[in-house]
Amino acid sequence: MTAPSTSTPTLRIRKAAVLGAGVMGAQIAAHLTNAGVETVLFDLPAKEGPKSGIALKAIANLAKLSPAPLADKDLAAAIIPANYDEDMDQLKDVDLVIEAIAERMDWKLDLYRKIAPHVSPTAVLASNTSGLSINGLAEALPEEMRHRFCGVHFFNPPRYMHLVEVIPTRLTEPKVVDGLEAFLVTAVGKGVVIARDTPNFIGNRIGVFSMLATMHHTEQFGLGFDVVDALTGPAVGRPKSATYRTADVVGLDTMAHVIKTMADTLPDDPWHAYFKAPVWLSGLIEKGALGQKNGAGFYRKAGKDIVVLDLAKQDYRLSEQKASDEVAAILAIKNPAEKFARLRASGDKQAQFLWACFRDLFHYTAYHLADIADTARDVDFAIRWGYGWKLGPFETWQAAGWQQVAKWVQEDIDAGKAMSKAPLPAWVLDGRDGVHGKEGSWSAADGKYKPRSTHPVYARQLFPDPILGEKFDQGSTVWENDGVRLWTLGNDGVGIISFKTKMHTVNDQVLDGIQHAIGVAEEKLRAVVIWQTGEPFSAGADLKGALGLLQGGRFDDFEHMVANFQRTSMRIKHSLVPVVSAVRGLALGGGCEFQMHSARTVAALESYIGLVEAGVGLLPAGGGLHELAVRAARANPADPFESLKKVFETVAMAKVSPSAIEAKNMGLLRDSDVVVFNAYELLYVAKKVALSLAESGYRPPLYQRAIPVAGDVGTATFKASLANLQAGYFASEHDIAIATRIADTLCGGNVERGSLVDEEWLLELERRHFVELAKTEKTQARIAHTMTTGKPLRN
Repeated sequence: MTAPSTSTPTLRIRKAAVLGAGVMGAQIAAHLTNAGVETVLFDLPAKEGPKSGIALKAIANLAKLSPAPLADKDLAAAIIPANYDEDMDQLKDVDLVIEAIAERMDWKLDLYRKIAPHVSPTAVLASNTSGLSINGLAEALPEEMRHRFCGVHFFNPPRYMHLVEVIPTRLTEPKVVDGLEAFLVTAVGKGVVIARDTPNFIGNRIGVFSMLATMHHTEQFGLGFDVVDALTGPAVGRPKSATYRTADVVGLDTMAHVIKTMADTLPDDPWHAYFKAPVWLSGLIEKGALGQKNGAGFYRKAGKDIVVLDLAKQDYRLSEQKASDEVAAILAIKNPAEKFARLRASGDKQAQFLWACFRDLFHYTAYHLADIADTARDVDFAIRWGYGWKLGPFETWQAAGWQQVAKWVQEDIDAGKAMSKAPLPAWVLDGRDGVHGKEGSWSAADGKYKPRSTHPVYARQLFPDPILGEKFDQGSTVWENDGVRLWTLGNDGVGIISFKTKMHTVNDQVLDGIQHAIGVAEEKLRAVVIWQTGEPFSAGADLKGALGLLQGGRFDDFEHMVANFQRTSMRIKHSLVPVVSAVRGLALGGGCEFQMHSARTVAALESYIGLVEAGVGLLPAGGGLHELAVRAARANPADPFESLKKVFETVAMAKVSPSAIEAKNMGLLRDSDVVVFNAYELLYVAKKVALSLAESGYRPPLYQRAIPVAGDVGTATFKASLANLQAGYFASEHDIAIATRIADTLCGGNVERGSLVDEEWLLELERRHFVELAKTEKTQARIAHTMTTGKPLRN
């Protein structure tokens, strides 16, 4: 169902090999395995024990890494360990070879010469180098292999970072690049940027320079590392790890190596004087303080506290990560033009520091655009997808007012305040409004604006990641209320239901809206997809509204709301047109129940799905427990209890799947549900699945009147396992009360084992237990605590 259209360049990858079982190589092998690619992980032969011991150890270590590289921990067994002495034959039927050994040109060249005789004549070869010359590496290959070689640079951690840079050599065949791009985008789920073969390519060239500029100005303005992290994290649209925490995570030795690579390979760069590790960074490395990998770097843990290195004291002190009041107020300004004007004009040294960091980043990026990238779009996507920034450097500049900022940068260059006296390129000051516009993004090398790639794979992205100011067709509204919008995109007859609420929570308007929209779809459309214009799919029920009803003693209204929730799920399930849920991000509580009742779910790999109501003192009552009981009876009519064991633990412990693949193992997705690796292709695939169901003469499932249940014996068995939890203080009395009611509902209530009940019986049971729990003081305390703190309360 997710195969590319026939016009997409075809590169069939059945089997891959990753050379090098270090942290990066092992994680690339893990993610290829996630994607269903049989993968061989090579490393040097071990001196002791099994010859493939190094690769075996790396595979075992994947389970310890956080965030998890494997979408399902059991997939580790599918990775094939290998060594260069015994297993070179494994390469003969491999379609893709990715080299990921240490960043030593001589080592890489030796390895290429060693593998070349064993590699299939049709295989694609790629290096995951983060900055060495791809053309230089190609020279070690036999001439007939060079046209199938390029750079493929993943960012760490490979499963989660969206960016992959593809770097062709002078000889790489265009069809190889096109085929690899299609494979990486659809099968592996990545955002591909085609980069030029320049040192550190695009992402690290700009990203590392930004860190070097930040380090330089940290010293210049005499700021603490924790203060700099307060200024260069979420406050300016960057990750929480900001600058120095990021360096600790990457490893200070790795950071120093990347800086040295820039110094060695870019001797003519006008900023070359700054391509060196600051004295204090070298000092930490000499002391063996390498960051997170060995417990101390710029930060370390002292008991429960986080302490930060104080350069003046040459010792660690308590971290006080905080911006000054003036700068905090400036950063809170919504208008980027006003924000930058205030930063530049302020006398506060933190504001001056931030302006200096942005000024030098803008200057460097503009100066090098023509050398390193085809367009400004490539630079912005590389930094957003590879470094996790909300806006790339050019987008940030353009949003703040291109010409005004350019004038300020030029003034600082003329005044000798900038890190380099290199002139701004003439195109920067030619009166333009920016580098992104209706005609596309600016190519400094070609002196014109260029539209997005016309590669056929991008036809699958109906709503691609937008660059600043980019607008896409928002479709035609068929019907809407305050809760949802039913709309169409194109003329394929598929309606799309999108929620209007914050975090796409479910309130009365959403419930009523879904039911009405499905009625409209049955009259006018062929199928429906529930898809949100952004993450999450749904954070579940609107707890604020529910708590208000409970605290006001309006229990009849509360019960009506629960019944309406169940009616909505059943309306989805029994719709006369297929309803497909397109899930990405969180699908919790009611959001999970809606997808469970859909004809099919299409889920992005990074979908975190769970029936989490137990965490707020409730149980799933939007039909979720009812649906699990129905599925258990269908899977094992003679003994539904067998199928309930796994899902009982999942629900009672409010577990959330760490991926869509794990959601299948947990019973929250069906085997027939589709997993999509690229979230930007989700709507395209969901519409195709919905249409295929409609084309096949879809009929909704019949109402079930004879469902075999596990009964009182099943409930008693679950209760016995709960007693052990309580005895070991792993669960409170209220936890046990909630879990007992979950067990009773899943098992069909107080009836004999094997009794036959209908769907309404299960729904009524679910509803009754939910309302009774909601009336308890402890549950209401849990709901209030979660709403206030965002964390569960154990009472």
